[in-house]
Amino acid sequence: MNISVIGLGKLGVCILASLASKGFKVIGYDINKKTMLMISRGIAPVIEPELHEHIKKGIKNLNVSSDFNELVIKTDVSIFVLPTPSKANGSFTDEYLKSAIQPIAEALKISKKKYHLFVVASTLSPGTMNKSIIPFIEKHSGRKLNKGIGVCYNPVFIALGSVIRDYLNPSLLLIGESDKKAGDIMVKIYKKVLLTKPHFGRMSIVSGEIAKISLNSYITMKISFANTLSSICEKIPNSNVDDITKALGADKRIAPYYLKGGLPFAGPCFPRDNKAFAVFAKEYGCEASLAKATDVVNDEQVNHITDLIVRNVVKTKIKKVAVIGLAYKKDTNVLDESPAIKVIKLLIKKKIQVVVYDPLAVDNTMKMFGDELEYLTSVKECFEKSQLVCIFTVFDEVKQINNSYIKHKPTVVIDCWRAIDKNSLKNIRYVALGRAK
Repeated sequence: MNISVIGLGKLGVCILASLASKGFKVIGYDINKKTMLMISRGIAPVIEPELHEHIKKGIKNLNVSSDFNELVIKTDVSIFVLPTPSKANGSFTDEYLKSAIQPIAEALKISKKKYHLFVVASTLSPGTMNKSIIPFIEKHSGRKLNKGIGVCYNPVFIALGSVIRDYLNPSLLLIGESDKKAGDIMVKIYKKVLLTKPHFGRMSIVSGEIAKISLNSYITMKISFANTLSSICEKIPNSNVDDITKALGADKRIAPYYLKGGLPFAGPCFPRDNKAFAVFAKEYGCEASLAKATDVVNDEQVNHITDLIVRNVVKTKIKKVAVIGLAYKKDTNVLDESPAIKVIKLLIKKKIQVVVYDPLAVDNTMKMFGDELEYLTSVKECFEKSQLVCIFTVFDEVKQINNSYIKHKPTVVIDCWRAIDKNSLKNIRYVALGRAK
């Protein structure tokens, strides 16, 4: 089977490169011509670990094209990876997805192909495929579902900064299929690509839509529960949130994943999927009270961290605060819903000077704040410029912090992930989330 990937953003290009490196002939298309040009030259168009290596490995199997007839004639499967921005009410729009599907469907209509599989990897509000996307494909292709076209809803569970690793090593593959034939094709593709043997969750298309946002909503609940434990532990001497969550996670009914007190959940998926879950439930007369409470706890954690910083600024009369880590997580430059960015905005409102460092996200942060912030080039420089250093992200350099970094007496370190050993450092006042002072 040959495959076309439509939409070459941070996820789409990783799917394209992974398929090509595993031996599939793949054609990519994106509305951004610069992205297509870079891929055709073997250059990764976005920052993502392992992407360049997979493009290089699969370059002989990789092509790009703006000819939709070619995309249909030369491929058997089209995977659509388009943004589905949130509407004002929290549900997702399918406009970009439809704009990408239409020319492929129209090219299929004039072709002599007997069958083509449409695979949607974008996150959608439950019911969108059956109510909107499938009728749209039928209209523009002139074909009926399962009689010339097959459709699968196949969202992938990845995190920016580890997209390719997550894509190739899943524990779950979710396939909402229009019929067994469509699902069988996807299973066949994945069995050639994957490095693991995951559970194949094959189900109806609408069940697949519900499962996707349900899974992300459930994960956010685990994160907010761990953060609630973290806040409690800060009030109780000799308690340690890491000891508690490690014990809880050892119970097979709970599992350790995402059960770590620290920063609020963030990024382009978790916050919006949790809101969309509540909206979807409301549409069918159900109240998703847990999902709503999860968002409340998440917002409270931003305010809690801000208050912690402000209290230490007032107490020590420190003039500058250094923030280490700007992206919503390590190994990416994405700022979507970043806790660090939210905290910085609150600090600026309080007239507190802020200096910042992130190995990947400084440029994007500079576009947002301009000269409101001072931009540094290393963790060590953060300690040189400020007596109060707040660790939001645990880069490798953070783990290397030692006494040579400490330039001021005293230095206050606020450690959101309990990443450094306070006993190995002199002349610091150490404040950790999840631990009493």
